[in-house]
Parts: sequence; C-alpha cells; structure tokens
Amino acid sequence: MPSTAKRVHFTAPSGFGALPFSSGVLVGDTFYMSGHLGLDPATKKIPADIAQEIRFMLDSFGETLSGAALAMEDLVFVQVFCADVSLFEKFNAIYRTYFSRDFPARAFLGSGPLLFGAHFEIQGIAVKRQKTRRRAATRRK
Repeated sequence: MPSTAKRVHFTAPSGFGALPFSSGVLVGDTFYMSGHLGLDPATKKIPADIAQEIRFMLDSFGETLSGAALAMEDLVFVQVFCADVSLFEKFNAIYRTYFSRDFPARAFLGSGPLLFGAHFEIQGIAVKRQKTRRRAATRRK
C-alpha cells in the first residue's frame, strides 16, 4: 500500500451505537484523531469530578493512539475545547503528567457547551517516528 493511502482506524465507543465518524484516520505516517471526551467507561457519563473527567479523556486518547501503534509522545498537535476556561490550570496540571518528553503544539480554546455536558474535548495529530519505520523495515528483511 502506498504511504499516502488512507487507512481508517475505527474504535466505536461502546454503548453509543454506530457513530458516523472514525476515531482516527492514518494517512501515510500521520494519524488524525477525532475528538475524545472524558466519559466514564463504566457508565458512559461525564463524571462529576473534573480531574477524573480529564483522566478518562486522556486515557481514551492514549488508547486510540495505542490502537494505531502510536503513543502520546508521537503527538505533534493537540486541540482542546473547554466549556469553562477557568479550568485551564487544573487541566494543565493533569495533562503534563501524560507526557515523558517534549509536549506537542497545542491550542486550548474556550467553547460553548460540549456533548453530554463535558467540560473538555480533545483532538490531535500524531506522526509515526522515523525509529518506528526503521524497526518495521528491519523486520521485513
């Protein structure tokens, strides 16, 4: 398959039926991720605790990346929508713990109401690192 061929990586959120979008689309080495909310995986609801909502959202984001053989360190751009920008510092305190190296470029935008009463929605772009491609090429030999 040519590197520019489109491959869809789809993980349908359980409990919501078939939704008309993919959680991410891989084009070449670039993975474009749809928005993720901080839904409690057990209840499919936004938790009352803001910190828990942030963790659920970032965990879900990481799981989608992992499903495409990527990690948080592969993110190059992240966009966060926030229904209440006064939560900026609280978000940052938790967000920074999900990265072990350099942070991706990021936009943090005030928004109107978000689906299911969420305070945050995150989307991003990740790129497979050269090291990953070399390792895959070595395995093919």
